Amino acid sequence: MTVSNNELRELLTRALNALPAHADGLRELDAALGDGDLGITVRAGSAAVVKALAALPDNASLSDALLAAGKAFSTANPSTFAALVGGGPLVAAKAVTGAQGGGHAEALAIGRAVAGRIVERGKSQLGDKTVLDALLPSVDAMIATAQEGVIATASIQSRKGRAAWVQERSIGHSKPGATAYARFLQALRGAFAA
Repeated sequence: MTVSNNELRELLTRALNALPAHADGLRELDAALGDGDLGITVRAGSAAVVKALAALPDNASLSDALLAAGKAFSTANPSTFAALVGGGPLVAAKAVTGAQGGGHAEALAIGRAVAGRIVERGKSQLGDKTVLDALLPSVDAMIATAQEGVIATASIQSRKGRAAWVQERSIGHSKPGATAYARFLQALRGAFAA
């Protein structure tokens, strides 16, 4: 299924408008492993991206939308998650230059570019208990395995970020960033179904 750039922006807007409902739960998850700011980051970042997408002209390209989204998310709240996740769409914009719509190929290109940027910038890999543990398995499956990745993070000791500071106490808690990503995919799936 391929959607136009305007349809894609509308779907992203609906998905991002659904994310703040999870902010308190994400804050609680993050507080168990880190500083508890993830809910704030998701709420502020979602609102900033929605505003940035709305400000784009109707003929904006997929690359334009990704650039606007990445800049908005990364600057909405000063957090590691915002910097890592916001930087992904900035790199992904280059991967889909010239695309006049979004389909499976563009989704894969975007997902791989975002994951690559997080790997590079966060110096992390699959199994480090980061957002990558949901993102990487879901890139090819797109949605189905993201939740499985989130569940699997509960049995892993955090090796990166603030959660690494609590060492073995991180075991038993799902990674908040991975959970935020899975919530986004669920919201995006809901937006497609609406």
